[in-house]
Amino acid sequence: MRRSRTARRWQYAVVSPTSVAEHRQRVAGLVGLMPVLNLPLEECLGLVLAADVIAPLDLPPFDNSAMDGYAVRAADLNPDDPTRFAVTDDIPAGRTELTPLVPGTVQRIMTGAPVPPGADAVVQVEWTDGGTETVTINRPVEPGQNIRVGGDDVRKGDPVLVAGTVLRPSTLGLASALGLPELPVRRRPRVLVLSTGSELVEPGQPLLPGQIYESNGMMLASSVRDAGCEAIQLRFVPDDVEAFHAALKPYVGAVDAIITSGGVSAGAYEVVKDALASHDVQFTKVAMQPGGPQGSGRYEGVAVLSLPGNPVSAQVSFEVFVRPALMAAMGHTDPERRTARARITTGLTSPAGKTQFRRGLHDPASGEVVTPVGGPGSHLLSALALSNCLIEVPEDVTELAAGSEVTVRYLQ
Repeated sequence: MRRSRTARRWQYAVVSPTSVAEHRQRVAGLVGLMPVLNLPLEECLGLVLAADVIAPLDLPPFDNSAMDGYAVRAADLNPDDPTRFAVTDDIPAGRTELTPLVPGTVQRIMTGAPVPPGADAVVQVEWTDGGTETVTINRPVEPGQNIRVGGDDVRKGDPVLVAGTVLRPSTLGLASALGLPELPVRRRPRVLVLSTGSELVEPGQPLLPGQIYESNGMMLASSVRDAGCEAIQLRFVPDDVEAFHAALKPYVGAVDAIITSGGVSAGAYEVVKDALASHDVQFTKVAMQPGGPQGSGRYEGVAVLSLPGNPVSAQVSFEVFVRPALMAAMGHTDPERRTARARITTGLTSPAGKTQFRRGLHDPASGEVVTPVGGPGSHLLSALALSNCLIEVPEDVTELAAGSEVTVRYLQ
């Protein structure tokens, strides 16, 4: 393919590396807080509530039976002997019109059905002979027994969900029980994931010498979706500046962020760096391993996060920098992955002046220990696939003995 530019000269400018904390802060400020939308409950799972929810009604909304059985007046029952009663009505769940209970009679009632006026208890069917015209009740009950009192769970006017709540199945169930068809939430960011490289081939197609199957796009798009965002995966953009700009143009204004992988290092054909250098995108070397070369900024007003091309570097960069920014944009008050302290089972070495992120398996059941998986190489994708955490080695540490305590960052 004819290139739209000539290969640039090797550049060896000595620049002080940016710390992990500094780059995290820069990335965090790129993706703004998402707007608030009122969405149907079925679209709210995993989103963040944007306003407090006040109960519009009592829950339960009326006194109802907690058992299949018979609505009674507790005082009518003989505590010493079985008592026989006429059954004057049947009350299934959903009944809207009720007949008051006449003293000395009972009404058959189903679980969840409203308790009739005059009844103050429910006798479960197992304590009776199960009759439909008349029934013998073998055991007495106390007033209020087996009745769910209206408002026992939630009172009308109570604050039941607060802004910042991550909506899970249980919270959506509560909203539905309160009769709310929709909720105000921060919408999901729309993220374009762009893979660059003339050597990339779509899985399923034959490989020619010098080509590799593309993996970063699938991995990063999946990570975006796993974070609760919308991902648009664009395959593939060759190492050509004009082609790169042409690929991005349709998405400007349609997405909230662009994630690129590859083309950000010091090679002769770094298309992402070449294409974005004239825009508001800053490329830097971050003091970390893997994932040193990074880019961040804006392209035509859209947040751009440019990650290195080696697959482990790209994924570690997403976890450390991008995922927290996307989670914060959705309104998560704690956008970070869960961390823990554990002791490594084998010794590690780390380059001086760099924060190292090693792949690991953490098993709290085995005494809070973590086992490193694979070496530090940024191409060792199989080790990452077998891991459930990242082991963080601080920049001022070059060697850790077996048994040393480290911070682990969960990947799940």
